[in-house]
Amino acid sequence: MGLTTTKDLFEKAYNGGYAIGAFNVNNMEIIQGIVEAANETNSPVILQVSAGARKYANPIYLKKLVEAAVECNKVSGKDIPMVLHLDHGPDFETCKACIDGGFTSVMIDGSKYDFETNVELTKKVVDYAHERGVVVEAELGKLAGIEDDVNVADSDAMYTDPNEAYEFVKRTGCDSLAIAIGTSHGAYKFKGEAKLRFDILEEVSKKLPGLPIVLHGASSVPQEFVEMCNKYGGNIPGAKGVPEEMLKKAATMAVCKINIDSDIRLAMTANIRECFVNSPEVFDPRTYLGKAREAVKNMVKHKIINVLGSNDKA
Repeated sequence: MGLTTTKDLFEKAYNGGYAIGAFNVNNMEIIQGIVEAANETNSPVILQVSAGARKYANPIYLKKLVEAAVECNKVSGKDIPMVLHLDHGPDFETCKACIDGGFTSVMIDGSKYDFETNVELTKKVVDYAHERGVVVEAELGKLAGIEDDVNVADSDAMYTDPNEAYEFVKRTGCDSLAIAIGTSHGAYKFKGEAKLRFDILEEVSKKLPGLPIVLHGASSVPQEFVEMCNKYGGNIPGAKGVPEEMLKKAATMAVCKINIDSDIRLAMTANIRECFVNSPEVFDPRTYLGKAREAVKNMVKHKIINVLGSNDKA
């Protein structure tokens, strides 16, 4: 199947009560780890590229790496569906560049603007994308936290209003909607007890039956990786994510796409740090990046099977 859009994948996920993982990619090892995990679990997967990743790796490199993953899948006979998605597109120009460059899905993030400006910008992207067979994710509400080019203070965070969500989707024609129910970007999501507004999620899905909902800032920040990072010289005390049980519940309630980025970063960094400390003689990048790639694969497999429920759904 190779690269596809999310349209049919989300319809199956919505009706089947599971979610598809959207994993941020920045280099070859991350892509390999994610795709190997998806292959081994027979799961569809979304490979998403942020604005920060485009600056770091160059869009052409990232696109070719994803194309290589598609080709390797075909050669191996495990032709799982993959989506190449722009995460947090900041403006029309970036979305257009990705659409023209072969992405099958884009997100336009107009959540920093007022409602009317967000509607106007999203509609512009939707019109351009749909003419070219590309699907569009939009966002309404504001998630707190810091990740790549997204930086929203806790005081500026804003839950999604279900009534506004209905109007927004009807006026823009977006294919999926990221909503704010208490998740946040980065590795420091909760200071106290984790809490998500499932009542908002339920109300949005009632007003917009059949619409795929997206959760951003949904990494769980596994404590074994936090402890491992700190044990081997890191300094990330107090990092805390969204409990996996909450994400499993959301996946049965119209959430069809769950974004995961910080968990990948932690898995990679923890294993690289361990290698540097325990094997100081190692200077071959293939050794420590190989360990990091394996850690990413195992973490993604866990998410697919135990959190998302997308295994054997390819």
